[in-house]
Amino acid sequence: MSSASQIEKTSIAFKADDGTVLRGWIYRPAVPAGTKSPVVLLHHGFSAVKESFLVDYAQVFAEAGFIVLGYDPRGLGESGGRVPLEIDPMFQVSDFRDAVTFAMSLPGVDTARIGAWGSSYGGGVAIQAAALDKRITCVAVQVPFLSGGTIWSHIPPEAQQQLSALFAHERVQRATGQPVQIIPVVTANPERGELCVLATRESYEWSMEKAAKAPNWRNEVTLRSLELTFSFEPASYIHQIAPRPLLVVGAEGDTLMPIEGTRAVFDRAGEPKRFVNIPCGHFGPYDDCFEQSSGAARDWFVEHLG
Repeated sequence: MSSASQIEKTSIAFKADDGTVLRGWIYRPAVPAGTKSPVVLLHHGFSAVKESFLVDYAQVFAEAGFIVLGYDPRGLGESGGRVPLEIDPMFQVSDFRDAVTFAMSLPGVDTARIGAWGSSYGGGVAIQAAALDKRITCVAVQVPFLSGGTIWSHIPPEAQQQLSALFAHERVQRATGQPVQIIPVVTANPERGELCVLATRESYEWSMEKAAKAPNWRNEVTLRSLELTFSFEPASYIHQIAPRPLLVVGAEGDTLMPIEGTRAVFDRAGEPKRFVNIPCGHFGPYDDCFEQSSGAARDWFVEHLG
């Protein structure tokens, strides 16, 4: 164990496979010279940047003895990207695997002990990346995004038609060299049909009060980011994580990723696995339930990464 005062934080940058530069932080605990430590990679939720509470989780994991890597996803914060503010789940999964490669090259990292942690949309990224990348040896996610198709199926048919037409029109605009269309992540009145990505009042209130404090967070993403969200299916990969250990933390009052659906997908995963309920809403793991959610993940990594 290391104390908070013994944690060394440094800025890093690494290249994804296509040359995009991703920027983030490394947290290192104080350990004896020559020690090889396990590493935990972090991925935040939809549109979030590293300053949005990742530091809190990184601190908890580093104090438990882990090297921790967190970064801004492509197109967000300080990271590069061909299309700014575009969130493409396939790129995010690929970039996470490139982050694993970068982490394995760092001095002091035990390359046989690599943990993946993700929150919300980042939970889906961590699940799919771990399913595809056997170098990841332990996974912990909270309130994870699991199925864009399920979300799409709950949209009324008329709204589906309107969205499909909007997506098609925007693709034509891009093909003819016009600027990409930008939409808000959250809006004040999602119940009135205002177009956004996280269409709940809770999402708006939390984002404006808490997420907006991060200097590099913007309440903007491309319209295609919403379109691509509906094709993101981490649930289809969750069974491929076993026999590596999987922890899923679900929030009992979650209106974005209802716990019943999360539990149903979790049941399809192989052993070893554990499901933890926490008594809060989707954003509680960053606030009232932080100690429970971070503690569950820390203990899972300690148990399985040593």
